[in-house]
Amino acid sequence: MELAEAALLVAAGLAAGTVNAVAGGGSLITFPALLAIGLPPISANVTNSLSVAPGYLAAVAGSRVDLPRSRLLAALLPTAVVGALAGAGLLLVTPARAFELVVPFLVLGATALLAFQDPLRRLVGHPRDLAPRRRAVTVQVVVAVAAVYGGYFGAAVGVMLVAGLALVLDATLARVSAIKNLLSAVIGLTTVVVFAIAGPVNWAGVAVVAPATLVGGYAGARLVRRLPSVILKTVIVVFGTVIGTYLLWRALS
Repeated sequence: MELAEAALLVAAGLAAGTVNAVAGGGSLITFPALLAIGLPPISANVTNSLSVAPGYLAAVAGSRVDLPRSRLLAALLPTAVVGALAGAGLLLVTPARAFELVVPFLVLGATALLAFQDPLRRLVGHPRDLAPRRRAVTVQVVVAVAAVYGGYFGAAVGVMLVAGLALVLDATLARVSAIKNLLSAVIGLTTVVVFAIAGPVNWAGVAVVAPATLVGGYAGARLVRRLPSVILKTVIVVFGTVIGTYLLWRALS
């Protein structure tokens, strides 16, 4: 790897770690960077999944004071692991084309959920009005869908988690973001295990990108705690719209 290529990956890792902690979608920075240094698409996708996982851990450390101490959160972790395993398995054994066509609509749909959160809550009911069992089941479904997606591709999994969780949890957006960071870390670490064993990983790329995502992830998580909810929501919606539109263009081109 040449010095210019390493510098590109370091810059991409810093930016991706920050973006993942704030909104999600940092993989759309690191994935093209890995392609740009000459990695094949599947190798770049797998390498990217391993590279951004440490940034999620740093984001959890930066937002740990906002994490709730609840049984619901503990119950979501196995769901995230199983979903991520399923998604990573799909990536390794199935053609990517069909999923590529669905992914943009998942991202754009999740972004719309967050953008129109208040009207939707008036339509389906506020989380505090939901029966505990119904709320628990709904949250599990949200996490399962996002985890399968995250195991398969990963870009904008944070947007999907924030959008779904914000709709069904009675919590501040900073707390929802902290939960998103923890679940993203679990999903990311699960894919690390799968891809490290069975995927075509470029370990040199991981060695360069991963430390940079650690720094960016911690900085991004600290930034989230200082942003007003309305600004944080706007940032996530803008990121989600841009990411979904880009993925749709790429799938149709």
